[in-house]
Amino acid sequence: MPRAFTPKVVTANALLEGDVVYLTEDNRWTRDLAEAELLTDEAVAEERLLDASRRQSEIVGAYLADMSAGTNGPAPTHFREDFRRTGPSNYHHGKQADALSEG
Repeated sequence: MPRAFTPKVVTANALLEGDVVYLTEDNRWTRDLAEAELLTDEAVAEERLLDASRRQSEIVGAYLADMSAGTNGPAPTHFREDFRRTGPSNYHHGKQADALSEG
């Protein structure tokens, strides 16, 4: 019996910066998971992934990541995706450096 489809987002890495990015409903790439389009239909998810994969001048490594509907948008259901959304694993780079300078 096939596995039930779970909600997903299209994610990739920005080609030039390497940052984790997510596809929004209006076809923008965002670094904020809360803005990502949560896909609940398998056929639509596959189509969105196919379209995103063609944008090779913007991103690399597009794939569908499992998520759940959270209070502030999509929420990771797996450690890997939770880790990816926070940025590099060492401080003073990317999103984490921005967070330190804002605080």
